[in-house]
Amino acid sequence: MIIIQWAIFPANIFRALMAWRKFADRKENEKTMKRTFISTLLLIAAISVQAAEPWSVERCMKYAADHSHSVRQRQFDLDENRTAKTRAIGAFLPEVYGSVSAQMNFGRAVDPETNAYTDVSTFYNGYGLQASLTIFDGLQRYNELRMARANVAMGRSAVQAEKDATALQVCKACMDLLYCQGAVEHTMQKREESLQLLRQTEVMAEVGQKSEADVAQMRATLAADDYELTHMQSQTTKALLTLKQLMNFPIEDTLIVERPSVETLSILSEADGGVTPAALARNPRIAQAESQVAAARYGLWAARGGFLPKISLSGGVSTSFFRNMDTGGHAPFSQQFKNNAGEYVAFTLSIPIFNRLATLTTVRSRRIALDRACETLDYERSELRRLVAEATADVRNSEKEMLKTNEQVEADSIAAHITTRKFEEGMASAIDVRTAAVTLLQSRVKLLQSQLTMMYNRRLLAYYRQASI
Repeated sequence: MIIIQWAIFPANIFRALMAWRKFADRKENEKTMKRTFISTLLLIAAISVQAAEPWSVERCMKYAADHSHSVRQRQFDLDENRTAKTRAIGAFLPEVYGSVSAQMNFGRAVDPETNAYTDVSTFYNGYGLQASLTIFDGLQRYNELRMARANVAMGRSAVQAEKDATALQVCKACMDLLYCQGAVEHTMQKREESLQLLRQTEVMAEVGQKSEADVAQMRATLAADDYELTHMQSQTTKALLTLKQLMNFPIEDTLIVERPSVETLSILSEADGGVTPAALARNPRIAQAESQVAAARYGLWAARGGFLPKISLSGGVSTSFFRNMDTGGHAPFSQQFKNNAGEYVAFTLSIPIFNRLATLTTVRSRRIALDRACETLDYERSELRRLVAEATADVRNSEKEMLKTNEQVEADSIAAHITTRKFEEGMASAIDVRTAAVTLLQSRVKLLQSQLTMMYNRRLLAYYRQASI
């Protein structure tokens, strides 16, 4: 599968055109100009073909894990969890705020200087700086910080789990693409054999050894091969587009997947054994569930802290300035700003008595969330054991199927060869030849499918048992 991308090398094409014009201006021989121009284009084509190097399955999986849209969505969730962690850390810091106020009094009011009632218009201006710090809140902030840290760990595990899931999907898509490409190759080989047999039958019909019915049957076989080839080429195009979509690979760029050998992906020498404790610890889905349990437990403890009293410390400074708008005679601003300044420090003890069952319902909700998280963790562990057992059985069955299918291909190859020789000698019909050829094609395609399925099952089992792509 070679695709020449001329747009990659516009400079080389420009130089080729300039060479063409230069030769034309010098009135060189027309054959020499054409030969030089074609040589330049062939050089560009060779460089372009070298640029489109095949991609291994591992490279496709890694590219998808780094560029997938679903992985980016999980990364955004992780960033949000990190923001929540920063907010939880900030809850331990004191809260500081300033205030500025301005007030104009008309009519009866309190004189800020004498604290007596007056009926003149006055202007009042106040300034304040306050700070407050929560000393004890039933360990709510501490547990919320631990919950935020657990959510960050859960986000990391979710990102890794999404990467692994995407990589496995891409691996399956690569196997589907390789299957379609292999089916196209086998179909093209069968079409060439049908074409040669058609020509041979036409020659034999001219000398009277075959009938026109045999020739028509061979033409029908060739037409069926053309249809099957077109159909498999269409399936190959769809499989390639599906793979590019999963990888988030540019649709217009060339992607050639290299078919691995069976030995390359033979990760396990034997397909037995269960889930090891190390695999349970490294599996990202189980790690995500464990972090979810921890976050739910810390959230429950934080909610229970709402039943305890709260102690806070606050303090501040304030000053003011006033002016009599009717008579004047007020002190300067700097003098009032200094003389009216005051400081205060306060301790506050808040004991919750009744808040319309808000704390109680929050505790119940957090307890339900903890129970749900524990159930999810148990499910993920049991599901991993089930997947390992299922993948182990799939590996064993796929290996047996590959061996049996290989034997079937060898037998069908011999049968097809013998049937073709019988047809040449007049001992078999064209229908027998077509049946044997179709059976051989199906066996070859089935063998290819069993090989790719075995590769995928081995990789899947290795991931479940080792938690590593």
